Amino acid sequence: MTFAEIVKMVDGWIWGVPLMVLILGTGILLTIRTGLVQVIHLPKALRFMFKNESDGEGEITSFGALCTALSATIGTGNIVGVATAICAGGPGALFWMWLAAFFGMATKYAEGLLAIKYRTIDENGHVLGGPFYYIERGMGKNWRWLAKLFAFFGASAGLLGIGTVTQINGIAGAVERLCDPEKTAVAFSIGEHSYTWATTLTAAVAAVLVAMVILGGIKRIAKVAEKIVPFMAVFYIVVCLVILITHASAIPAALSAIISGAFTGTAAVGGFVGAVMKEAIQKGVARGIFSNEAGLGSAPIAAAAASTKSCARQGLVSMTGVFIDTIIICTMTGLTVVITGAWHQPGVEGVAVTSWAFSEGMSFAPFIGQLCVTLSLAFFAFTTILGWDYYAERCVEYLTNGSMGVVKVYRYLWILAVLVGPFLALDVVWDLADALNGLMAFPNLVALVALSGVVAKESKAFFANKALHK
Repeated sequence: MTFAEIVKMVDGWIWGVPLMVLILGTGILLTIRTGLVQVIHLPKALRFMFKNESDGEGEITSFGALCTALSATIGTGNIVGVATAICAGGPGALFWMWLAAFFGMATKYAEGLLAIKYRTIDENGHVLGGPFYYIERGMGKNWRWLAKLFAFFGASAGLLGIGTVTQINGIAGAVERLCDPEKTAVAFSIGEHSYTWATTLTAAVAAVLVAMVILGGIKRIAKVAEKIVPFMAVFYIVVCLVILITHASAIPAALSAIISGAFTGTAAVGGFVGAVMKEAIQKGVARGIFSNEAGLGSAPIAAAAASTKSCARQGLVSMTGVFIDTIIICTMTGLTVVITGAWHQPGVEGVAVTSWAFSEGMSFAPFIGQLCVTLSLAFFAFTTILGWDYYAERCVEYLTNGSMGVVKVYRYLWILAVLVGPFLALDVVWDLADALNGLMAFPNLVALVALSGVVAKESKAFFANKALHK
């Protein structure tokens, strides 16, 4: 059995029925205990998103914390992940993304709330918070081993999967497809694999740019995120809307395929209905969580740094991240892929699926379509690398009891991972990222269930006090 086969097997085991039930079950529990917070209080959350508090404690603004979290969540999962999920499980996979996102909004609300409630702020104003602290301080010292486990999986997931390799792999693939689709300009070869100058230069430039930002710490990451994230999200949504508007007549059929495919199964390669439906659920939930990270425990690490005096208010702001990431951006990608038929094109996989969809969707200017995918992916993935570096560094800081020397070494390993990421096998990269995400989610979900009573109590007190809603 090859390493790739082992990773795929482990990924399938981790993202089996137990974890999917735990993720959705936790979201359902928190939805009930918070009184449908993602429905009733979404307008308030969207208003808070742009309204920073002036007298709260923290390192960065509430909007800056959200942008840092969004910079990590809006990445290749929105462009490549959605496409691979639909290719594997058919259009129905998008439905399961929606379902996971709906309950995931309540999960993300709880994560943001607990991050603020149990965070620590030292005499220098340095903030550290997230699942490791709400596990240790909320559940008690006897559960510190679970907090350490989360931090270990978080640091591993960032360095080996979701934070570096998958992101730069997606950027390099898109650039190569745009600049050298025939792969004629070969820079070097390793065994049977040849790598083009487009891939090599992309890796080098990305590594330098990442180094320039992350060496400046959370404040520099937040400043970059506040500028790039809103722009990139609006740009991508506008491009998708152009395609959807010009293919408006095909939208009803696409929606029908998404809904029916969720319960009957429709895959590009055929197969038994039950097996395909299971694949749609598994890939839809897994890719949805990969994209919006609800339940993973990553976003509350950034939320903990927010300047705020209300944990429930920051929970609401955090919740909007899932809405923007999955309900809006992933839906845009999914509809484009389904409408254009890109999901069942033979021999087309990964970022090439979305690139093909944009070229077909903008048939009046196919090169512009490809260019838009490349630019969007470059922005999305680049900011994800920055945001996840912050998450992973805080995990390392907790693991090492605040050793900044180790954190600095990890930071340079991060830059190295970005540099070598494009030269690793795509299928192994995604399976490894999925597996590490799943392992990271387990400790966090246990904590969310255990502390759901705290979430309910804080929420009730906040929503009963109208003065806090201004």
